[in-house]
Amino acid sequence: MGQEVILIVIVVAFAAFMFYNSRKRKKQQGELATKMVPGARVMLSFGLYGTLLSVDDEKVTADVEIAPGTVVTVHRQTLSRVVDDTASDIETTTATEDEPKHVTELNGEPIYGERADDAEQAKRKTED
Repeated sequence: MGQEVILIVIVVAFAAFMFYNSRKRKKQQGELATKMVPGARVMLSFGLYGTLLSVDDEKVTADVEIAPGTVVTVHRQTLSRVVDDTASDIETTTATEDEPKHVTELNGEPIYGERADDAEQAKRKTED
């Protein structure tokens, strides 16, 4: 009798978990659908960024401009998320504010970082 109760509790917990995940996924899809409007900056599921031009619900396609004058038609399911422009601005500003890495040339090839310091020390030793 004790095993039956445990089994019933496990089945009920599993069903509740599935129900909760289903509701959460539907809510996320609804939020994404409201953000997917023409003019929105989007990322496709394969990592390509572009501007959403139109969505055709009947054909289940979307037109995305990936470069000025270059429009691709993709399946609507490949629209994975709407990209927040402020987040991309933060990423670009932090990347440009970093200090430039030390670069040295060895045999005509650039060397970066610590290897550059080692190469300069070796160069000085040969000059002395």
